[in-house]
Amino acid sequence: MDIKTFAFAASSPPLPVIVAARLAGISPSIDTSLSPDSAPTFLFSDGYISDLLSVCLFLQILQLFVSPKLKLQGTFSLLRYIGRVASLPNFYGQNAFESSQIDEWLEYAPILSSGPAFENACKYIDEYLEKRTFLVGYSLSIADIAIWAGLAGYCYAVSVPTNHQDLPGSGKRWESLRKSKKYTNLVRWFNSIVTEHGAALNEVTSAYVGKKGLGEPTANKSKDQSVITDRVKNVNGAVSENQKGGSKPSAEIDLPDAEVGKVRLRFAPEPSGYLHIGHSKAALLNKYFAERYQGQVIVRFDDTNPAKESNEFVDNLLKDIDTLGIKYEEITYTSDYFPELMEMAENLIRQGKAYVDDTPREQMQKERMDGIESKCRNNSVEENLKLWKEMIAGTERGLQCCIRGKLDMQDPNKSLRDPVYYRCNPMPHHRIGSKYKVYPTYDFACPYVDAREGITHALRSSEYHDRNAQYYRIQEDMGLRKVLIYEFSRLNMVYTLLSKRKLLWFVQNGKVDGWDDARFPTVQGIVRRGLKIEALIQFIVEQGASKNLNLMEWDKLWTINKKIIDPVCPRHTAVIADKRVLLTLTDGPEKPFVRIIPRHKKYEAAGDKATTYTKRIWIDHVDAESISAGEEVTLMDWGNAIVKAIEKDQDGNITGLSGVLHLEGSVKTTKLKLTWLPEIDELVSLTLVEFDYLITKKKLEEGEDFIDVLNPCTKKETLAYGDSNMRNLQRGDVLQLERKGYFRCDVPFIRPSQPIVLYAIPDGRQQTGSK
Repeated sequence: MDIKTFAFAASSPPLPVIVAARLAGISPSIDTSLSPDSAPTFLFSDGYISDLLSVCLFLQILQLFVSPKLKLQGTFSLLRYIGRVASLPNFYGQNAFESSQIDEWLEYAPILSSGPAFENACKYIDEYLEKRTFLVGYSLSIADIAIWAGLAGYCYAVSVPTNHQDLPGSGKRWESLRKSKKYTNLVRWFNSIVTEHGAALNEVTSAYVGKKGLGEPTANKSKDQSVITDRVKNVNGAVSENQKGGSKPSAEIDLPDAEVGKVRLRFAPEPSGYLHIGHSKAALLNKYFAERYQGQVIVRFDDTNPAKESNEFVDNLLKDIDTLGIKYEEITYTSDYFPELMEMAENLIRQGKAYVDDTPREQMQKERMDGIESKCRNNSVEENLKLWKEMIAGTERGLQCCIRGKLDMQDPNKSLRDPVYYRCNPMPHHRIGSKYKVYPTYDFACPYVDAREGITHALRSSEYHDRNAQYYRIQEDMGLRKVLIYEFSRLNMVYTLLSKRKLLWFVQNGKVDGWDDARFPTVQGIVRRGLKIEALIQFIVEQGASKNLNLMEWDKLWTINKKIIDPVCPRHTAVIADKRVLLTLTDGPEKPFVRIIPRHKKYEAAGDKATTYTKRIWIDHVDAESISAGEEVTLMDWGNAIVKAIEKDQDGNITGLSGVLHLEGSVKTTKLKLTWLPEIDELVSLTLVEFDYLITKKKLEEGEDFIDVLNPCTKKETLAYGDSNMRNLQRGDVLQLERKGYFRCDVPFIRPSQPIVLYAIPDGRQQTGSK
């Protein structure tokens, strides 16, 4: 039985049904004469009922005799029908379980039409799509169509507006979020649908959406989506972010010779410190490529230097990797391969591709620079093996030696001038104790373990560029499969040290409180400062895998962060304790009263707070100094007041104000909008903490000592009082103190005698104190 007519109200075209029908190749006649409050309807021609409909059994068959026309009504009923009859594979799932999952998404779609819940829904879907290409299964389904339409602006409300001017504007909200790249997985999914089905979407949106005002035109043109007209680009998200100067990896970065399903990558930190923002770029790029090529990422700890490494660093690196949302297949350690690496070193000695050298380190370095061969380079294999055994035993003689690769001492690339493969180190290893006295260098171990673990592509920052030839030569000498190197630029930040050796100096010398200090560029440090991980991810993704060396500003990162926290973080009030001033409202309430008001006027999910109104209120001293006698001011969350008198001491310092309420006054006419606190015992004590950079120079020059540019003052504490609702803050909560900025709670309320500690979060506009 065929659909004869598709009927709906001209003012409310059911976008998901129209799109699904277009993709399924179903093209009934269209009737747009229904009234605005009517549900979209399929009218069927008389005749034999197909097997799919016959499952509805007797009741539906009777309908043929009772009604002159068989019909289905409602957006989701029509979608399900199309899903069942479409020739598209698995359009309504390939089994009962997937069909039920699709039903769940159809039930979820209307949340996108609820203004207050829209962003929470976007966040939920974004997290769900982290490792998925489609909402259900492995192909497009009506679930994808329903959610796509909801984002594009279709209203699933039961009571349909008479025209789309009355819609809640989810299309515009989504377009704004899409441009901000806040929800990277959701944007990827949305754009993939546009890329795959652009022609059909163009046809439908041009015919219906463009005429109904669901989207705004955009001037940008996408080279890949020329079939999509300018009129609807804001609806279907076809505009490439790269057209706007961004650097979105999914649009422009490829791994050389990568095959879908066969890519295996490794993120290989040395456990000698905590993960910092520079490492984050490498970790997230590995994650991105693994997802793009449906491959794997493993975490490998390159633990070849027992003098610097510890289990503390291993544990915290794993914590940081988890914080970044890196999903890995397994954890390995280079130390797992020590027996194999020792065997490989001995084989290279026997083949004449390596030798034992006892040249003092400083002399060796000079000889390498000058291209002078070591006196030990042509020792016999027997002599080299004898000294190698001394090294393994950790004897006095062995401690004087190292193994070097016999490469090319005349090569212009100095990394190929007989690099060191093995050194003696009698210190115990954090995992395996004192079993070994010799340890491989990173240069020797990395090419071997990469090949051994089946790594297809090794991502390395461009600072290692000159050592790429060395990497390939060592793999060749070892007789191993070649692992392709992919370079990206190291992430450098202004006023920031990323060397773990230098960061360790700050920790050991008490200049910071630890590796998670809010002044540190470690993941734990910047998160403690108030940075949201999604802001860091967005910041790094925007840079892509560029090979250009850039010195990045922290302000850009904090600006992204502000866009994430401002729409949702609750608002509270604080008054600086020093020189705070009492304003007495002579006609104020004789007895304090309480009102329940929103913690965020535009975000319902932030909850409510209790505000107490009293006759005497505290205001900041700096505000009191700005007020003139007779001036009308606005008391935020209360109304206007007129300051009648200003009291000062003999030194001219303001000690008090008095005035009257003028609640009928207009807030638009006042110059000063004042935050205030009631004079009550329930106020909480606060310590507001601001931070500055650890060094005073944007970028250190070659050879410049960072100790010469240390910032003498990197932390400032200010005492304040806060509203009583702040007793409920938890560690890690982000809030805005109105007219003072954004803060993260580092120490919550414990007892009245112990202040709540709030860390100031930069907003991207500050010149100092912004990390």
